[in-house]
Amino acid sequence: MWGIIIAILSGALMSIQGVFNTQVTKVSGIWAAASFVQAFALAVCLSAWAVVERKSLLAVFSVTPKYMLLGGAIGAFITITVIKSMEHLGPAKAVMIIVIAQLAVAYGIELLGAFSVERQPFEWRKMLGLLIAIAGILIFKWK
Repeated sequence: MWGIIIAILSGALMSIQGVFNTQVTKVSGIWAAASFVQAFALAVCLSAWAVVERKSLLAVFSVTPKYMLLGGAIGAFITITVIKSMEHLGPAKAVMIIVIAQLAVAYGIELLGAFSVERQPFEWRKMLGLLIAIAGILIFKWK
């Protein structure tokens, strides 16, 4: 149950953050806004680490394979692409497409067993769910 609640919170926060970041971009430019977002996120994370965790910060470098450390760089591009998609599509359409893309890529990762994720067998019901979600986007933007 906690996983569902946290996932709902994550989705809500992503939508709100995208709207906020898009507004900041209008007065500062996309790279300045993205830099501020990432720097502020760093400050929040370091503060939370200092209060809650206090494990070695350098332990992250023991991860294998090393390309897993690219998550931060990917995060910067997530910020930029969310801002741009919301700017061009509006929050609702952008988030719907973002979530479907996340679902499709995540399912592909599971099917391939990519990035050290345990490989899962193909299931038609999951593919049908993805197709229904895509149909939902088409219905949502239908005029």
